[in-house]
Amino acid sequence: MRNQGYSWEETRDRISEEIISGRLAADTKLPSEPELCVLYGARRHSLRKALAALVTEGKLRVEHGRGTFVERAPLLNYVIGERTRFRENLLSQGLTASGETLSEMKIPASTRVAAALKIAAEAPVFARSWRGFANDLPISTGWAYYDATRFPDLLERRRDTRSITDVYRSYGITDYRRQSTTVLTRIASEREAAMLMMRPGQSVLVVQKVDADLDGRPISFSEAVWAGDRVQFTFEADHPTVMTTERPSDD
Repeated sequence: MRNQGYSWEETRDRISEEIISGRLAADTKLPSEPELCVLYGARRHSLRKALAALVTEGKLRVEHGRGTFVERAPLLNYVIGERTRFRENLLSQGLTASGETLSEMKIPASTRVAAALKIAAEAPVFARSWRGFANDLPISTGWAYYDATRFPDLLERRRDTRSITDVYRSYGITDYRRQSTTVLTRIASEREAAMLMMRPGQSVLVVQKVDADLDGRPISFSEAVWAGDRVQFTFEADHPTVMTTERPSDD
């Protein structure tokens, strides 16, 4: 800590980082001003300016007579229709979409994956795990599966291409549609909570989906876990949807 304390901008950024990381969870009441000054090494006038800025940014809220609380992140309204695209969904709401690949591998298809892709059980598939972000806040993580016989070098093309849509185009698939969607809820696992910067015990939305080419042939199957307190799903009227509350086995 410096003798003059951190500037209000530095104090704002430090508190903001703790909110984004989940260390300061939604609806948490902040300590008193003197305690915050000690915690963040800031003088009182710098702290007050930092808190005011965070209120303006929508990260904190002041409840008169009660104190200052961490604001809940606004829900992302994710629209699911025949042509559902992650990046387009976020961009339409003024959010920056990004993602990272966690792992890639070639494995035998489980019974469930094979049934979704309409291939033989144990047939080779490419499996890719990822994490998706909205404005640098993690909102989803999951696995996607592709027929390795139909797309023999998909992983290599995926590394060189920004979107899976462009990868499909490189195989001559100019358009594709959402064939089916299944949504269920459950409590996040310890690993999922850490990946999504959630508190242990919070709920997640699990979305299983099949995308198909215009001839109705499946091209991918995926299961994604979404932060339940950050997203809501809106289904377009013409989109067939199956809702379930139980997690199926992988047998």
